[in-house]
Amino acid sequence: MIPLRDSQPAGRFPFWVVAIITVNIYVFYLELTALNPDAFIAQFALIPALVDLTNWGTLTPFISSQFLHGGFIHIISNMLFLWIFGDNVEEKVGFLLFPFFYLASGVVAGLTQYFFIPDSQIPMIGASGAVAGVLGAYFAWFGHHTVKTLVPIFGFFTVIDVPASVMLFYWFITQLFSSVASLTLATADIGGIAFAAHAGGFVFGWFVAKTLRS
Repeated sequence: MIPLRDSQPAGRFPFWVVAIITVNIYVFYLELTALNPDAFIAQFALIPALVDLTNWGTLTPFISSQFLHGGFIHIISNMLFLWIFGDNVEEKVGFLLFPFFYLASGVVAGLTQYFFIPDSQIPMIGASGAVAGVLGAYFAWFGHHTVKTLVPIFGFFTVIDVPASVMLFYWFITQLFSSVASLTLATADIGGIAFAAHAGGFVFGWFVAKTLRS
């Protein structure tokens, strides 16, 4: 399922969503044009085995890794979900708090994956954890909205209205089960997609939204 737009866009311009998307695209451009892309990624990626929670110098990748991506599909999918679901959340959280909420979601997502496989030497990159936090908050606040979605039916693509709660719950469940499957195979030498980070970010965003609403 590919979301195209939600039924009730925000009432104001999503400044931070646009700014975050712009920064991600710029950093991705730096990746593509770097003389040594692998070295560039290794410098800013989150590598669990190098993390020392007592040394602040090793913790900056929890932020910097959120702006790196592994390919065009990776960044396009993340930015698409952020663009569609982020404007409502930014409006609800507030202009001043949204960037902190977004980055905090990414940090919690990274910590979730780190605690499961702290000895992994595979670089963790991507905005997926932070975007998952936005999706979790959207699920808590705007689950009653509908999302125009591109869906394959009998080999053909068609656009249908899907309840946001259904779509995001489906996304969360797939990430949760994928995280369990990937972590059972994970070792210090086997990485894979950080599904646990996605689930951790989603739960954090949902929890913050529920707390603020209360």
